[in-house]
Amino acid sequence: MAISERAKPSIFWIYVPLVLPLMTWLVKYRFYNKTKIPLLGPLIISPNHCSHIDPVVMGVAVWHMGRNPRFMAKASILRVPVLGWFLKLSGQIPVERGGSMRSQASLKAARALAEKGQSVIIYPEGSLTRDPDNWPMRGKSGAVRLALEMGIPIVPIAHWGTQAVMGRYSKKISFWPRKIVDVKVGDPLDLSAYIGKPLNSTTLTAATNDLMNAITALLEDLRGEKAPTTRWDPAVHNQTETGKF
Repeated sequence: MAISERAKPSIFWIYVPLVLPLMTWLVKYRFYNKTKIPLLGPLIISPNHCSHIDPVVMGVAVWHMGRNPRFMAKASILRVPVLGWFLKLSGQIPVERGGSMRSQASLKAARALAEKGQSVIIYPEGSLTRDPDNWPMRGKSGAVRLALEMGIPIVPIAHWGTQAVMGRYSKKISFWPRKIVDVKVGDPLDLSAYIGKPLNSTTLTAATNDLMNAITALLEDLRGEKAPTTRWDPAVHNQTETGKF
């Protein structure tokens, strides 16, 4: 049996006994194609985002799939005493609010990610979807930019069921009955058409659209229905992309 990133000693061995029992009681996972997640080597994992509890649920899901869950985290969170120390220790990558993936801190962390063969979870939507039916909305270019800049494979994932654990924008967790969360892993995104091209808005928009199409197709399979033909764009609907609406 191949060794996984999760099997290597790390700070996550401290987190797991604290989080895993609670999540096992709260959520029953059903995985589809989980073996498509490479167990070793640098990796970007890009899921859809429909609930504030997604990072916890998906973090545990990624752990079950053999990888250590790291996220692109707002730099302000990493400055919180004690919590910030633990997050930094576990390899969370700081991103300044209103900044870009090209910030020096993010690039330094990303290079370390590639060199150490680690994985990171990046939500390409950047925030909770604004789509009224919880379909993926317009994506942002951070995940594909990092993949193209660093030569890191990116794997799309769709999940469905976290919105039953905690409704969108809700602060209340539904503890009973135990909820089912379906998680489907896609093939690594084929970015060969963009390699060697300048990373301008045209290239990044096209590559991001490919990623969002892949995530949406996976979610269609889980939900057993078709997504809208036009992806939700908050700007078109006069919505901000942060906070409630």
